[in-house]
Amino acid sequence: MRSRLARVKARCHWRTDSARNGPTVDAILGPQTHNPERPLTAITYIDGDWHDGNVPVIGATSHAIWLGSIAFDGARAFEGVTPDLDRHCQRVVNSAAALHMNAPLSADDIHQVALDGVARFGDGAELYVRPMLYADAGIGLLAPDPDSTRFVLTVFEAPMPTGDGFSCCLSPFRRPGPELAPTDAKASCHYPNSSRAIIDARERGFDNPVMCDALGHVAEFATANIWIVRDGVAITPIPNGSFLNGITRQRLIQLMQDDGIQVEERTIEAGELLEADEIFNSGNYGKVQPVIQYEDRRQQPGPVYRRARELYWDFAHSND
Repeated sequence: MRSRLARVKARCHWRTDSARNGPTVDAILGPQTHNPERPLTAITYIDGDWHDGNVPVIGATSHAIWLGSIAFDGARAFEGVTPDLDRHCQRVVNSAAALHMNAPLSADDIHQVALDGVARFGDGAELYVRPMLYADAGIGLLAPDPDSTRFVLTVFEAPMPTGDGFSCCLSPFRRPGPELAPTDAKASCHYPNSSRAIIDARERGFDNPVMCDALGHVAEFATANIWIVRDGVAITPIPNGSFLNGITRQRLIQLMQDDGIQVEERTIEAGELLEADEIFNSGNYGKVQPVIQYEDRRQQPGPVYRRARELYWDFAHSND
């Protein structure tokens, strides 16, 4: 059976019931504006059309650029598959709602726009797919106007990490709780905090920091969810409102449990990182990646990580 992406490449358009679902997806997708004489590196969809490259979309007085009303998500295309793309499209709609914005497209329509964008690249292209919703206007001093929400989707080339591993350290910066920030949304306003944690880690010679929550418990990496392994048990922090319960994280829990690997979701103390047999991450950008150094302790990718990565790749190729 052909994958959904292959079917999209064959059609590159869909029809929906406009009376039930709003404008047809044919109308939503718009024409292709790419110059076929040069290779694609990035395309942007906005206002019904596809455009090459980094298209200006936000005005100087827009609520989003001034007050940060931006929700986004990230998905991947690689090796001809787009694992859990539909769930990423649903999450960006949910994130927008958490920021009091009304998405002008449904999650299904965003999914189909994303597939169309991926289909415009060559077979097997390694891509990052980023849907974004932002408020163009505000109400009063601070609140976004929910009905001013606009949709933009960008697809750009982004090679998949090799799986060779990365180094990490404990960050002095912490993740906020739900009382302090909209932690139930994948929102741009969170990322300056993660950025300063990454800058601090790299200034100390590491690739990525481990961030704790306000109580000092391990929360996540700055860019992905975290896993440790002790005696063959895969352990990950239980969601407590300080980090997103990642889509790849949820998928990996299901895959490992179905494979017979014991999984624990619980509080992890920072000291446990030095005692872990393995550390790895799960996240959209690299899917499943091993830690090869934590602080001054070096380690090799372990068997639970290797099996988790194998399970994820098998899932990606069998369910797209």
